[in-house]
Amino acid sequence: MNIFVAKLNYSTEEDTLRSAFEEHGTVESAKIIMDKFTGRSKGFGFVEMPDDAEGQAAIDALDDTELDGRTIVVKVARPRGE
Repeated sequence: MNIFVAKLNYSTEEDTLRSAFEEHGTVESAKIIMDKFTGRSKGFGFVEMPDDAEGQAAIDALDDTELDGRTIVVKVARPRGE
């Protein structure tokens, strides 16, 4: 399952994001999207979890919770254009 995570603190690191999701299951990857010109976080990222049930549990547990001082939005990632 590919999970979209928004409203991240600009200082949140991929390891922190991975750790938050690992509490709910196996994490294949955790990627924070960076601005290619400034090198600064864009405030969102993606987490891939191979087990859909664990992914849904992580979404249910982490959506609208605080991470690094910001309330994050967590939902299933949708293909671009949807």
